Amino acid sequence: MTNNQHTNATSDGAQTTDGAHATAAPRAAEPSPDAPWPVSQLNAKVKQWIERLGHIWVEGQVTQVNMKPSWKLSYVTLRDVEQEASVQVTLSTSTLRSLTTPLNNGDRVVMYGKPAFYAGRGSFSLWVTRVRHVGIGELLARIEELKRALAAEGLFDPRLKRPLPFLPRRVGLITGRGSAAERDVLSVAQDRWPAVQFEVINTAVQGPNTVPEILAALEKLESNPDVDVVIVARGGGSVEDLLPFSEEALSRAVSRMTTPVVSAIGHEPDNPVLDHVADVRAATPTDAAKRVVPDVLAEKQYVMELRQRAAGALRSWVAGEKRSLSDLRSRPVLADPLLPVTRQREIIEEALQRKDRALGMTVREKRNQITSLKAQVNALGPSQTLARGYSIVQVVPRDGSGPAVVTTVNDVQPGSQLRIRVADGAITAAAMAVQAAPGGTEQDTTKTE
Repeated sequence: MTNNQHTNATSDGAQTTDGAHATAAPRAAEPSPDAPWPVSQLNAKVKQWIERLGHIWVEGQVTQVNMKPSWKLSYVTLRDVEQEASVQVTLSTSTLRSLTTPLNNGDRVVMYGKPAFYAGRGSFSLWVTRVRHVGIGELLARIEELKRALAAEGLFDPRLKRPLPFLPRRVGLITGRGSAAERDVLSVAQDRWPAVQFEVINTAVQGPNTVPEILAALEKLESNPDVDVVIVARGGGSVEDLLPFSEEALSRAVSRMTTPVVSAIGHEPDNPVLDHVADVRAATPTDAAKRVVPDVLAEKQYVMELRQRAAGALRSWVAGEKRSLSDLRSRPVLADPLLPVTRQREIIEEALQRKDRALGMTVREKRNQITSLKAQVNALGPSQTLARGYSIVQVVPRDGSGPAVVTTVNDVQPGSQLRIRVADGAITAAAMAVQAAPGGTEQDTTKTE
């Protein structure tokens, strides 16, 4: 394309020349090893595409301001507040000097400008015409909105809070280099438990580098299996100084941690978003050290009290058991172990005595009965009759058989041998004669001796 022929490019790639009808022109050939683009053509195409964006609003944090009164243009570096990303900003020095509040490093601002690409040196910049500081009220409103969003997602749920270890092997500490927060945490922890170990990572605690550096430190401590708990500590400061601890990227990174995280940012009134996401919120760095590291003297005292309580409880238990044993031993069955046997023996002896008494009574009764019967028998028997003067006459047969009582005269023949029993003995005699009762037959016999 020559200077004496003005060319207008259309959106579909066709070209028209002044005084001539539009004619279709072939698209530019793609670059290749044989037909590469020159640098100027590359920069021109990049410039063409970049400048299509038009004017935009961009928010970030100022990290560097290069301005001199004698310069027509000034240069500012604007950095993302959550990630490692920055952009060079170009604006007129008069615009910069006309700001009611001077632009300083760390300021949170919103800029209005147009992306520009300088083809001569192949550099990108944002040409800015308007700069506005982000107010504290607006920042606080954004923080509250972020809190509501994260709470709705459940990042503040108490059930997700991880418990702190009783005695951590190693404590990770993320804080500013040489800061009062670092000294407070380390000194208090060492006083409470001298053997505790720390892995300290110093990062920026305010400004645009805060969030990226803390994210890197959290990742490093999370990958260390020896670290049992992490403390993120910073001393007090203004609302602007504590803004990095309310960034969404930091809050989400802490919520994904498996290692418990303690937030110790600022003082008691300060309340960044990190306090709600962390597992434990400490009012101050000193409070964080007290929450994470137990007091060895207090623990020893507590152990001593527990031992004393255990010893007292054991003594009380032993005393109670002794009383129980004494009560058991005082019972008759244990005071005299043979008492059941003795009682059974007494019962048996008493039963024997009752049996003997009953048997004796029975024997006496039977004896009395026998005596009575004997008296009756004697009263009816021949002895009593003999005692009254009667006698029993028996005949002794000649055949040698036993004597037979004479009950009738027919049992005796004259001359029969008789045996006469009297009360005190027996008399042998011979029948002289046999005489029947009146009305009977009378025979005279000869008496024999």
